[in-house]
Amino acid sequence: MDRKTDKLVRRTAMIATVTASYFLLTADYGPQPNALDPIKNAILSAERAAKELIFGSKKNDANRDESNAGSKEKT
Repeated sequence: MDRKTDKLVRRTAMIATVTASYFLLTADYGPQPNALDPIKNAILSAERAAKELIFGSKKNDANRDESNAGSKEKT
């Protein structure tokens, strides 16, 4: 096999193994708190950060709208 192809196959297999392990471990716990909560929180935090980076922060948008409304009322 080509060297680049071999590297790609190995990395894909590692990622698939980690993903499958995570789902198998979390399937038994359900919504109760468990040892994997920090991993879940990190994934959710990264998801929120990516959404804010792409779409902008809703908090900042709300603050801008309020400050714009206040400056319009003063004039």
